[in-house]
Amino acid sequence: MSTISSLLIRRARILLPDGEFLIGDVLTQGQEIIQVAPEISSSEAPEKIIDAEGLTLLPGVIDPQVHFREPGLEHKEDLFTASRACVKGGVTSFLEMPNTKPLTTTQAALDDKLQRAAQKCLVNFGFFIGATAENLPDLLTANPTPGIKIFMGSMHGPLLVDTEEKLEPIFA
Repeated sequence: MSTISSLLIRRARILLPDGEFLIGDVLTQGQEIIQVAPEISSSEAPEKIIDAEGLTLLPGVIDPQVHFREPGLEHKEDLFTASRACVKGGVTSFLEMPNTKPLTTTQAALDDKLQRAAQKCLVNFGFFIGATAENLPDLLTANPTPGIKIFMGSMHGPLLVDTEEKLEPIFA
């Protein structure tokens, strides 16, 4: 996957952090936005220029709860096709739930997903580890993970943690 070293987007309708819009330019270097202004004149010519007149430029979306199918059900969807759909929809980062086959309930399963994603994903990614009644040591040391997913209903098997006896050690 090649990246553009520098990109200038001209005359876009840019959504700013305060919710206001600016008709202007955005200059990037690598994967970093280095300038947003009504008009940018760069001393060096950017590698690529996009005329975005009449188009709206929004920040990338973070989807904090996705259910992709890899590993285990790649015939439905894999990390490449799922991340390609993310790109198409403006999603630049996702956080995936642990109910794959095998379940993401151990560091080894988490590492496997991270390795697969590093090879296939077109966007930023993170993977939750799933709580079970038996995997407290894994929950305490899982790294890196954005969090622990506890299924307290609408789930079956080891990911269903729905009694006080099962929940108490996780929250202790």
